[in-house]
Amino acid sequence: MKNRKRNREAFAENSFWQSYSDMMAALLLIFILIIAITLAVYRQKNTDLQRSEHELGLARQEIEDAEKLLFNAQQELDNYRAEIEKSNQELEFSLAQLQQAYDEAALTKDELNNAYLEIENARNELTSTQQELENIVGIRTDIIGALQSAFNNSGMSVDIQTGSITFSSDVLFSFNSAALTAESKGTLQKVIPTYLDVLLQDRFRDYIAEIIIEGHTDTDGDYASNMKLSYQRAYSVAEFCIDSKNGLSKEKIEQLTALLTVNGRSWSHPVYVKDGQGNNTSKVDMAASRRVEIKFRLKEDEMIEKIAEILRQQ
Repeated sequence: MKNRKRNREAFAENSFWQSYSDMMAALLLIFILIIAITLAVYRQKNTDLQRSEHELGLARQEIEDAEKLLFNAQQELDNYRAEIEKSNQELEFSLAQLQQAYDEAALTKDELNNAYLEIENARNELTSTQQELENIVGIRTDIIGALQSAFNNSGMSVDIQTGSITFSSDVLFSFNSAALTAESKGTLQKVIPTYLDVLLQDRFRDYIAEIIIEGHTDTDGDYASNMKLSYQRAYSVAEFCIDSKNGLSKEKIEQLTALLTVNGRSWSHPVYVKDGQGNNTSKVDMAASRRVEIKFRLKEDEMIEKIAEILRQQ
């Protein structure tokens, strides 16, 4: 009897420690699972944070580009306003001279009234022209913004200052040739309609004075032969644009031909190699200089000429 009692006590003692160790093992397993889940959540949050930081960086870059574009537009507007202010001052000076002439020559009342009427008409015309110029500055910004949006997901870069696009001649043509390669035609069929659809849409078309296709060469060779080659290459691109098989509708081609100008610039405007600070050096970048540019000109030049004509009439 004593042996049986002793065995039962030993068994009960072992069962207690075994249950305790099982419980501790379970708690340890739960603790490990909690740590694993926490690590997984941490890694996912870290990945999401990195993705958000990347998207934020892209957004900041877009904002910086937009601020640069806005800054340049503001500078242009300030320049135009300065020109208008100068014109107004000259107009006021003319008015003072007219008053002096009246005092000295004893102009009749009718003559003076007519003179004042002419000056008032000129002032009104200047005010109207100033508004047109301010509208044009805003239109340039809108056009460049629309072009950047149109080419946002492509490899084509739009110049944020001028809105021009540039094709490397090495991509479009064989050496010393003005004939478009088969590969380049595919590229042009994708890019040209997109660019011209933006410029020739109803919103912008009336502000466009000219669409220019301009050929450039490197500085290797004489000026005359390079002039011929640069013009022929620009003409090849222009000829491609007005071919209805290459993506433009008949209506768009008619609109384009009314505005299109083709220029050859030889090596008069080379591209220079930049230093570490982004400044031009004296060394010509030969590959970058061989290019064809497509750009536009707004009617701002006509506005300036109009102001000058008004001032000459005074």
